[in-house]
Amino acid sequence: MKYLRALLVVMCLGLLSFQSLSDSDTLNAIIKTYETEREYDFKPFESVENTIKYYKAEALFAENLKKELEQISDDELSESEKISKELLAFVLQDKIDTNTYKTYLNTITNEYAFHLRLNRIGNTTLNTKEQINNYLKRLDNLPQTVDYNISLMRAAIKEGMTQPRAVFNNYEITYDKHIVSDVTTSEFYKPFLNLPESLPTTLRDSIINVAKTSVQKNAIDQYKKIKRFFEDEYFPNTRQELGISSIPDGEAFYQNRINFFTTSNAYTADDIHKIGLNEVARIRAEMQQIIDDLEFEGNFADFIEFLRTDEQFQPKTAKELMMFARDISKRIDAELPKYFKTLPRKPYGVIPVPEEIAPNYTAGRYASSRSSTTAGFYWVNTYNLPSRTLYTIPALTAHEAVPGHHLQISLNNELPETIPKFRRNLYLSAYGEGWGLYSEYLVDEMNIYTTPYEKFGQLTYEMWRACRLVVDTGVHAKGWTRQQMIDYMSENTALSIHEVTTETDRYISWPGQAISYKIGELKIRALRQKAETELGTSFNVRDFHSIILEEGTVTLSILERRVNTYIENAMKAK
Repeated sequence: MKYLRALLVVMCLGLLSFQSLSDSDTLNAIIKTYETEREYDFKPFESVENTIKYYKAEALFAENLKKELEQISDDELSESEKISKELLAFVLQDKIDTNTYKTYLNTITNEYAFHLRLNRIGNTTLNTKEQINNYLKRLDNLPQTVDYNISLMRAAIKEGMTQPRAVFNNYEITYDKHIVSDVTTSEFYKPFLNLPESLPTTLRDSIINVAKTSVQKNAIDQYKKIKRFFEDEYFPNTRQELGISSIPDGEAFYQNRINFFTTSNAYTADDIHKIGLNEVARIRAEMQQIIDDLEFEGNFADFIEFLRTDEQFQPKTAKELMMFARDISKRIDAELPKYFKTLPRKPYGVIPVPEEIAPNYTAGRYASSRSSTTAGFYWVNTYNLPSRTLYTIPALTAHEAVPGHHLQISLNNELPETIPKFRRNLYLSAYGEGWGLYSEYLVDEMNIYTTPYEKFGQLTYEMWRACRLVVDTGVHAKGWTRQQMIDYMSENTALSIHEVTTETDRYISWPGQAISYKIGELKIRALRQKAETELGTSFNVRDFHSIILEEGTVTLSILERRVNTYIENAMKAK
């Protein structure tokens, strides 16, 4: 079995390093072992029992690999090798923690569940017999997928690891919309509506008959099963308490998530809560200054309501919203060479958020692909247009497209092959989302915000991330209610009520992730401030951004070490 052979290699590395391998060679061997696809004498995700066995095996693998990694001295490693060693240790520890806290059982949030994307298999064209047969096979596999995922969620119920009932408002729409009386109106039947005209009539009729039976049995009836499961089993066993601290070992788990999402052991929930309160106060003062400068007649709440409801800030059509987002994208593109030495080879497009997931998304997302023949995509949400605001589009674009996620993720994927594969594929929220939020701040220097309202939009997005520090720790460590969270977000941001409630449920169902944005951004801005102060006129923003980006995704401690070394070297060169 490949997994056991790889493990034996690792177990021998300690001995081999004294005989023939340098520390660098040993590190490369360990990384190669980690990156090698592991095989098991069972199918990992065929049953809940095998899933549990899989994560236990992965944890054991990670523990042994981490012990070997810790034996390597940094003395003769290059800077990039030291980064690889530290990042691999971080990744391995998360594999261990995944098994310890059984996070693999918690497969559902307010935005994600297995049944929300099953209909994506219907996004295909059936032009050949082979394509038709392949699609019918995919339909035949749906019952197995449904049964497996329901079994996994039953295991979560047994372990007391369900989500709170509060995050599932109007959830029935996610499965009811697929329970149709007319098979031909099902999204799973769509590919059969456009069969090629070249098919003989008898064959076409045969395919249609098989398709109707298959879609009824493998899609519509499965969604009926999903409906029964949620309403008869899952919902009655959801948690009444909102905070993750209420589950077994919940307090330790939340601290673990804080450590993971900040890529640091330096913060407690109290620390983050206080940082959030301070940031909210600072940003609130800047927002108030804009309100005063505009001579707006009314208080802060009145101004927020004005922004939410005035027609000048609302797109009249989806096309208008998309055109504005694309205009901002191109304006930023033109400024990038002034701030970056290296730009990604991969282009990006601006398209609407896919219809099937738009109701549960906020303003937008970035969708990346590692394929060299596929562009990245900045998704703009055109669902529920009254909840979208034009004055926030510049900040959103900076975060999701450039210089935010598209630039950073693409550069990470395009790192030279001398960088280990696991690093080229790595994404850590504190770094990636911290960079995205820093990008919203950065484009202010590019004069992208052309009105006080657009600058206010940047501040309200920054306020949004600052509020996350308060409400995430509030609900998971301090016993806040859902209404407290909604009220706090509503009072301090200009997000629509729809967005506030969607985001609130996200924080409840995904503990700790939301704190990564602001913590990461604060670190990058603090490091830039330190570099500017110490280097004075010698500071070069393109050099600084190269230091942040050129080694790809890193932890915040690695980032700080790199910037400090950059400052020291620049000081010596003055």
